[in-house]
Amino acid sequence: MKAIRFFLSFSQLFIVQQTFACVNCNKEIRDAIFDSAFYPNILVILSPFVLLAIVVAIIASISTKRHKARLQANPVPTILSPVPLTAAATVLGIGIGGFIDGIVFHQVLQWHEMLSNKIPATTYLGKSVNMFWDGIFHAFTLLVTITGVVLLWKLLHRKDIDRSGNLLVGGLLFGWGLFNILEGIADHQVLKLHNVREISSNKEAWNLGFLAFSVVLVIIGLLIAKKKKGHDGGYSVT
Repeated sequence: MKAIRFFLSFSQLFIVQQTFACVNCNKEIRDAIFDSAFYPNILVILSPFVLLAIVVAIIASISTKRHKARLQANPVPTILSPVPLTAAATVLGIGIGGFIDGIVFHQVLQWHEMLSNKIPATTYLGKSVNMFWDGIFHAFTLLVTITGVVLLWKLLHRKDIDRSGNLLVGGLLFGWGLFNILEGIADHQVLKLHNVREISSNKEAWNLGFLAFSVVLVIIGLLIAKKKKGHDGGYSVT
């Protein structure tokens, strides 16, 4: 919560105020960014990250309860918990997935930008406005990535957790896929902020292909994370 409050305070100083944001933009670009849709745009861009946080929290809570039930059923030997590392890796995977999306699709390939279905990036004005909102998206992505790193760091000295590389890799892939699914449903299907590939004769096919690839990532991540050493599905404290 402290990290979120800090980020929001930081945003108030350097993003929301026209005095600080887009200082080299001309008046036409600034007016197009800071119009009546400014705050709604922030909310819709933030919404997938909020949903992701809720989903991760629910999954972690359910997994923790199941692990405690297993401990009660099998008190000896003590089974190391897979939840903390998996949760941290998932959060980090969400952040990395966001950066992959932004770097590959927004910047390198330039198939779409954050609001390119509403504000086509085919003019200097449209490109500049979308560039600003791409930056806001990357700011939220950076916050998630930092959160994932902090969660991993907090596991450094814990002795009761499963440190399997499978959990790390599986969690990263699961988080990446989870980000793509919720972002794809929210931004492509519901809010219609952009399509995977704007210049296409069949935009929906690209959107659905993106979701299908994301589901594959989630499945692969789960399969890797569930691959355990030992018949009890965990590691014993030594």
